[in-house]
Amino acid sequence: MDDGETPAPITVVIADDHPVVRNGLRALVESLGGFAVVGEAVDGEQAVRAAQTLHPDVVVMDVQMPGVDGLEATRRITAAAPDVAVLVLTMYEDDDVVFGAMRAGARGYLLKGAEQEEIDRALRGVVAGEAIFGPGVASRVLGYFSAARPSEADLPFPGLTPREREVLDHVAAGTRNASIAQAMHLSGKTVANHLSSIFAKLAVVDRSEAIVRAREQGLGRR
Repeated sequence: MDDGETPAPITVVIADDHPVVRNGLRALVESLGGFAVVGEAVDGEQAVRAAQTLHPDVVVMDVQMPGVDGLEATRRITAAAPDVAVLVLTMYEDDDVVFGAMRAGARGYLLKGAEQEEIDRALRGVVAGEAIFGPGVASRVLGYFSAARPSEADLPFPGLTPREREVLDHVAAGTRNASIAQAMHLSGKTVANHLSSIFAKLAVVDRSEAIVRAREQGLGRR
């Protein structure tokens, strides 16, 4: 029997550094019915604070933002507020970003330009605990897991994470931090943090020594 009560709306925080994108997403989400946008964030730090203070059902997260990027913000949100789902909505679809988002704890990944119905389904799906990927992203995920991949032990410096190894590969090729950040869609601070971890794990004192070690192992050949 219908008790006449209206279900509580799904609450949403939108994190994107572009005001036009945020305004467009707010209008789109609120037009769907059954959703309420309760907050906005212009960078990763604000997104984390909004997740902790507003306790939304879902954060719609861009990847490339100033300061703390979307992947690091996702990692912090899933650690501090695991009940808050993160749906990545970005223009980037390369493997490193997709799988970085998955490792960070994102429950869904859509590309900007997704249809309204697709965004509606993704929002409801991640809140329900499903893993949601746009069609193009889903095919990349399937291809990744179906391909034969070398074990970590067979790769240079197995003590490094895949992302740290990629940063080191860029460094060995002579790439500066700003260009690494741009190529990997990371903030400069995140690149610097990766380098500090790499230097500690390799027991090297500076960039020059890290480059020598990396090139001895075949990295940096671009």
